[in-house]
Amino acid sequence: MPHRRFSTAFILAAIAVALFQPARSTAADTGNPAIALTGQRVLVLGDSITQDGRYVSFVEYFLHSSSLPATAETSDLISIGLSSETLSGLSEKSHPFPRPCVLERLDRALKAVKPKIVLACYGMNDGIYHPSSPERLAAFTSGLHDLITQIRASGARLVLLTPPLFDELPLRTRTVPATAAEFAYSKPYAGYDDVLAEFARTELALHEPGVMVIDLHGPLAAALASQREHNPTFTFSPDGIHPNDAGHLLIARIILQGLGYAPANDDLAHIKADPLFLLISNRRQLRSEAWLPFVGYNRGGHFKSASVDATERACVHLQQEIDATGFNLKN
Repeated sequence: MPHRRFSTAFILAAIAVALFQPARSTAADTGNPAIALTGQRVLVLGDSITQDGRYVSFVEYFLHSSSLPATAETSDLISIGLSSETLSGLSEKSHPFPRPCVLERLDRALKAVKPKIVLACYGMNDGIYHPSSPERLAAFTSGLHDLITQIRASGARLVLLTPPLFDELPLRTRTVPATAAEFAYSKPYAGYDDVLAEFARTELALHEPGVMVIDLHGPLAAALASQREHNPTFTFSPDGIHPNDAGHLLIARIILQGLGYAPANDDLAHIKADPLFLLISNRRQLRSEAWLPFVGYNRGGHFKSASVDATERACVHLQQEIDATGFNLKN
C-alpha cells in the first residue's frame, strides 16, 4: 500500500477534530464502567484493515507508553483480522472466491483465545460495494446479533467499532453510479460511504447488555472534511479503502478515547522511530500471523495450523525486551 508523509500539523489537526468534538462513542450498557483493555486477554477481529494491524500496534504502544504508566506491561491483545471478511456473509458475484464470514470461525476463535474482551470492526466489505438496500442492511444486522449472541455466551464483553471511511476521491476513475449494472470491490458504488454510515448508525443504535459501540466513522469523516478545507486532495486512504499510517494512528486514538484512555499527542514520525513501538509492532505481527491460522479460516480454501506454542515462547522474550525498553525510556 502506498504511503504519504503527513506534516505534524496536519496529523494533530485531524486528531483534534476527531477527539475534541462531542463524544460519539456509546456504551449500550450505560450503567457499566468503561472497558479496560489491560490486565485481561483481548481478541481483535476484523477485515483487511485489522489484518494490516497498524491501529492495533498503535493501541498497544499507547498502553505501554509513559503517558499511561499504570497500564504498562499488562496488555494482551491477539489480533486476527482476515482480509475480505464480512459479518453479513455476503459476497459480490465477481469476487474470486466467496468472501469469508467471521461467524464461520468465531466459535473456534473464542475457544482458542479465551478472551475477556472482543474488539470487532466490520462493515467495509459487508455492503459488497453496492448501493444501500434493505436486504444487505438486514444481513449486516443479522450478523451483528449473531456476533453479540456468541460473544455473550462465551462470557466476554464486546466492543464494536463502526466501519472506517470509504473515500471516493482516490477512486474517482473507477467508481460507478447507483444505476450501474454491476458493483464490486474493483468497481465500487461512488456513494458507498453512505452505506458505511448507515451501518455505523445501526451499530450506534444498539441497546445490548455487555456491548460498547465506538464510532470510528463519524470522527474520521469529520477529520477528513477538516483537512479537505485546506488540502482538497487530502486522504487517509490512498486506495479509498485501506487507511495509511496517519489513518491507523487516528483510529487507535479514537478507540482509546472511547474506552476512557487519554493517549499522548505524539506525532507519527516520533512514534514510528521509537524503539518501543518497533518491538510492540513486531510482537503484534508475529502473534497475528501465528494465531490466525491456528484458529483456522476459509478464504478460497481452508487454512489451519497445529500450534502457536513456538510463537508464544518467542513473544515472551519480545515482551521482556518491551518491558526493559519501556522502563529505560521512562527513567
